[in-house]
Amino acid sequence: MSSNDQDESGGRAGTEGYFLKVLENRLEHQFQKPGLLALALTHPSVSADPSHMGGDYERLEFLGDRVLGLVVAEMLFARFPKEAEGKLARRHAQLVRKETLASVARDLDLGCFMRLEMGEGESSGRNNPSLLSDTCEAVIAALYLDGGLDVAQRFIATNWFERIEADIAPPSDSKTRLQEWAQGRGLPLPNYAEVARSGPAHAPMFTISVEVQGYTPLEGEGPSKRIAEQDAATKLLSLLEGAQL
Repeated sequence: MSSNDQDESGGRAGTEGYFLKVLENRLEHQFQKPGLLALALTHPSVSADPSHMGGDYERLEFLGDRVLGLVVAEMLFARFPKEAEGKLARRHAQLVRKETLASVARDLDLGCFMRLEMGEGESSGRNNPSLLSDTCEAVIAALYLDGGLDVAQRFIATNWFERIEADIAPPSDSKTRLQEWAQGRGLPLPNYAEVARSGPAHAPMFTISVEVQGYTPLEGEGPSKRIAEQDAATKLLSLLEGAQL
């Protein structure tokens, strides 16, 4: 390696170290193992490069999802001591879904820190709700592994407290309402099916069909299956409820 190569390599390392420090300040945690934070920010498109030996965030994403689920469940259990399990479950689902995680990631500007393979889709990838959600889960896992459950709990409490307080009534999303509509009429549960998937891997678009027995199915679209299912359920609900008027 030439001196120029060494300077360039050192410059990249220094720049990355600086950005990690900036993010540590936003997370309010100084990592004992900064490599964990760097890994949490590394998209699989980077690890697919044979020259990259450091892995990516997928395993951390798996762990972060479980840590988040536990901490949010405990927060809800304490905040709503008289609420039934079904209502708590709806709140929980709303708070740990990808859209909520992506919102937290945007508040922290995590997209700017993500390590993506350079290319035409890099900019849109940094704004992709699914990638932002995955990265946020991975960051939670990195905090947990580096500082323990207390550190992860503090981060989650800081970023989820207002979201818990914002919806005092348990949410009732379109999928839940459609399910209740069908059950109330003695019908089987709505059936969802993926019709199509388009767009690049970092910014997919899903088309999902939903059918209630005896009624014409309708389709919805969205950047994740969950959003597309909600869109389809909303459209079918509008049609069904309108027909009852």
